[in-house]
Amino acid sequence: MTLTPEQITAAALAMSEDDRQDLLVQLMDSLDGPPDDDYEEAWAAEIKRRLDDYRAGRTETIPSAEVRRKLMEGIHDEAG
Repeated sequence: MTLTPEQITAAALAMSEDDRQDLLVQLMDSLDGPPDDDYEEAWAAEIKRRLDDYRAGRTETIPSAEVRRKLMEGIHDEAG
């Protein structure tokens, strides 16, 4: 039996928040495909670059409370 996108959406929305988050992660992972062989090395290099920039004063940090506030404002602006 094949479900329509509308039926799948309705079933997903009836799930608990935790189950919806798990489903979202699974769906996102399915779109990404398999990870590149060198992804760990690439992330390690990116982390090192960002840390070096921070230590050298080439980047500015933002308090997490401000980031959350801006995210919520953006969400409310798009929904409004």
